[in-house]
Amino acid sequence: MTDRGTSALRQTASRLEVGPSMMCWKDDHLLIDINEVSSHPMISRVRGQIRVYPSAVTAVELPLTEDGAHVWRPFAPRARISVDIDRKGWQWQGEGYFDANFGTRALEEDFSYWTWGRFPTGNGATCFYDASRLDGSELAAGFQFDADGCARAIDLPPKTKMRRSLWAVRRETRADAGATARQVQNMLDAPFYSRSAVETVLNGERTVGVHEALDLVRFRSPLLKPMLAVRVPRRPKWVFD
Repeated sequence: MTDRGTSALRQTASRLEVGPSMMCWKDDHLLIDINEVSSHPMISRVRGQIRVYPSAVTAVELPLTEDGAHVWRPFAPRARISVDIDRKGWQWQGEGYFDANFGTRALEEDFSYWTWGRFPTGNGATCFYDASRLDGSELAAGFQFDADGCARAIDLPPKTKMRRSLWAVRRETRADAGATARQVQNMLDAPFYSRSAVETVLNGERTVGVHEALDLVRFRSPLLKPMLAVRVPRRPKWVFD
């Protein structure tokens, strides 16, 4: 990922270009072309394609604050994904999803902490969104999606604590009463953010999904924010040929 200026942005109804990378809808899938440079300490070119084949595209939106300043949009809660990066061993196919967050304010202006999880199930996928807002209120939401994209709110199973991340970010998710959750693979570890594959139990079914925890109190720290500039290169003057 690279931060770029507005000169590096082009967009239509079905295509988004940011610098040399782009994504577009092509027939029945989302095509993502990657042409980027990885961050320190192993700087190298990363090129390849990702194809996302949704089982269905939903119209579901979840406001994360009462005024709608932050919205979660699960476009495709269940999808097939193929990854083909131009280096040995960086090819993969499997279960996936496609979602996004939108907002008119910075996250740290409204939240102190959140966790999110998306877990495949036998008949679809289950998503949990738990957040602590700065005004003292809490968000706790759960949805079940079937393969056709139909969604319904579900009763929330209890929270269960997990081991902290390598940077000691607090983590928790949802699981059946008496069950525990555990990390099975680390994906991304930062001083304020953890992303990992997590195993939990939902309605008696053991499942492994993607989980994230975000500590926005840490993110607001003036000691941490400069670290983003080190991890994410900036090319403000990049232009299309």
